[in-house]
Amino acid sequence: MFYKSNMVQYEPLGVVAACVSWNYPFHNLIGPMISSLFTGNAIIVKNSENTAWSSIFFTNLVRGALTACGHSPNLVNSVTCWPNTANHLTSHPGVSHLTFIGSRPVAHAVCASAAKALIPVVVELGGKDASIILDDPHGKTIGKSEMNRVASIIMRGVFQSAGQNCVGTERVIAMPQAYDRLLEMLTPRIRSLRQGNDLTEDDIDVGAMVSAASFDRLEILIQDAVRQGARLLHGGKRLTHPKYSKAHYFTPTLLVDVTPDMNIAQEECFAPICVFMRSTSVDNAIALANSTPYALGSSVFGPTSSATARDNLRRVTREVVSGMVAVNDFAAYYAVQLPFGGVKGSGYGRFAAAEGLRGLCNLKAVCQDRWPGLISTAIPAGLDYPMRKSAWEMGKGVVEMGYGESLGRRVKGVRRMIGI
Repeated sequence: MFYKSNMVQYEPLGVVAACVSWNYPFHNLIGPMISSLFTGNAIIVKNSENTAWSSIFFTNLVRGALTACGHSPNLVNSVTCWPNTANHLTSHPGVSHLTFIGSRPVAHAVCASAAKALIPVVVELGGKDASIILDDPHGKTIGKSEMNRVASIIMRGVFQSAGQNCVGTERVIAMPQAYDRLLEMLTPRIRSLRQGNDLTEDDIDVGAMVSAASFDRLEILIQDAVRQGARLLHGGKRLTHPKYSKAHYFTPTLLVDVTPDMNIAQEECFAPICVFMRSTSVDNAIALANSTPYALGSSVFGPTSSATARDNLRRVTREVVSGMVAVNDFAAYYAVQLPFGGVKGSGYGRFAAAEGLRGLCNLKAVCQDRWPGLISTAIPAGLDYPMRKSAWEMGKGVVEMGYGESLGRRVKGVRRMIGI
């Protein structure tokens, strides 16, 4: 087919939709809007009922920008509704694509609804992301400054947004040397975290959570883990704040010596809870990381001073089951806008990056003549309809010419095609 020119065209789908979570009320709303507009689509975003006011505010900003640039503000809309009403959106035949960010139980309902209209869905669910910390393979002590750097990144990964972060660090899996040194560094830090309202106070580390709906479950998970042998070094329960009694605070928590058979090692907490798990080897660290139903993001930290150490980092990066991995960092894949999403119980599909944008397009394959008017496809007389008796021999000739294992066999195919 040398005379053909082949290409793939990415075309807008039309109207797309997104159902987004509450935990990043600006980003989770605006991100799908940006992606839809830059792929030539219009979008309807169903925001969380927990972020109704801010969603209206942010949507109006986008609509104002569209108007100022000479575009219709109706390219972007957001809606707030209860789940039973959302079915109208998630099963509407006018919607060509759906992005869902949320929990696994709700994802089942959304995907079942979208299946009624065969709407393709990208699903980003929660995670039980592991931060894996490796020891030096030669037994060398990792420098204090490097361990401090790792400890600071773990603090950010666990306690950012009071732990309400889909790629937050839910498990710290550390090899023996790193385990002991990190606990020594992190314990006083976690105990000193200050809770309150950063809008009215200075020096606040951890704010309130969106609601108290998960507090009973979190306290039970922690209590059960302690009964099974885990050690609670700090926190583990809700906090009635002396200034904000109606707000939803959970005490920053440090739970150590957690094992994979404990429920808290398997269930997403989405809270300011630092779970420490001890690994005995690189093999064991990988096995622990892969031991949950989730597989969204992950991090691996380790020395790079020798070929063996670098091989260990590469091996963990390769063998950990997740949609994203940050090496010697936390969530850096998000900061640079690589494709975002997970596997297993964390969902499927990707948004962000070129791959996410292409997912909002109709991928149209186009094959056309390279030299129009000079060479084009013509059906040989022997294969033209209605078929002649020679069609079978000519068909065999085409196969022999294209797939013959020797030059002689291919020449035989050409001769069979032309009837010699």
